Amino acid sequence: MPDINFATSSHDAAEPRPAADAGGNLRWDIIELLFFAYRDFVGDPDQELEAFGFGRAHHRVLHFVYRYPGLKVADLLDVLRITKQSLGRVLKQLLDEGYIVQKTGDNDRRQRLLYATPKGEALVQKLAGLQTTRINRALAEMAPQDAETVKRFLRAMIDRDDPDKVLETIFASVNHDAKE
Repeated sequence: MPDINFATSSHDAAEPRPAADAGGNLRWDIIELLFFAYRDFVGDPDQELEAFGFGRAHHRVLHFVYRYPGLKVADLLDVLRITKQSLGRVLKQLLDEGYIVQKTGDNDRRQRLLYATPKGEALVQKLAGLQTTRINRALAEMAPQDAETVKRFLRAMIDRDDPDKVLETIFASVNHDAKE
């Protein structure tokens, strides 16, 4: 892929800017690869979700509820970094259509714990299958040990100062899985 910037200046919209501006060594190559990889990675599920009237927010909610059964609504808000109002709209639709159920906590009745229903699990599996196919296709072009490098790179891209408990759980399970 050529090192081009798709941003245009007012004087010549067709001329790409060089890979690094004079003031620094900007990583346009990786920035643009991440944009395109993300577009295509979420694009596969987007097409499937459209048939249900769902979007990316629904996908993310379903993903984390499925992966972490009993996830508290408060923790889901922290993980997704969205407003309570935004989550409320998406969650209501997923609850109303039977993809997620909500239960009260055993010890604290104020807690709202979320679980994927069999219908929700089936949709998550289908979406994850589409994404896994894309991931496996990309990894097939690399040496087996390169998958670890990819995972290390992606982990390093995540803000580690985030105090979120669910992310700590995710990192703990990733580290636990790596040891097995």
